[in-house]
Amino acid sequence: METIIVYTDGGSRGNPGPAGAGASIQDTSGAIIEEVSEFLGNGTNNFAEYQAVVLALYALKRRYGKETKDMHFELRMDSELVQKQLSGVYQIKEPGLIPQFIEIHNLRVAHFPNLTIMHVPREKNTEADRLANEAMNQGTKGF
Repeated sequence: METIIVYTDGGSRGNPGPAGAGASIQDTSGAIIEEVSEFLGNGTNNFAEYQAVVLALYALKRRYGKETKDMHFELRMDSELVQKQLSGVYQIKEPGLIPQFIEIHNLRVAHFPNLTIMHVPREKNTEADRLANEAMNQGTKGF
């Protein structure tokens, strides 16, 4: 079964403040397959972290279509809180994150039965961090 590694990161300047999300999709050798990022407007860090996962899953769905059901994906993020919430270890206390959680859950059920969510140290998540920061920079031009 083919494995794809996906690094995600989201951030906010001011928390809440201008927010961005990014994802780096790679093969097991570390070669970049695709990069995606998005300026999110005003939001919190946790909102941006969740939106980075949503952004990544939709990018994977567009790229691989129905093949996602027969592939293994490792979703890696430096937000231990979001990783533990998505893994069912922690409950979600912020009501505003519940719609994103449900969207991710539904995507997992429908398209990603072989998805593993892992926490990684910040220094191993530099590509996704760069993409999230570039999105924030693009979105805040002219402010």
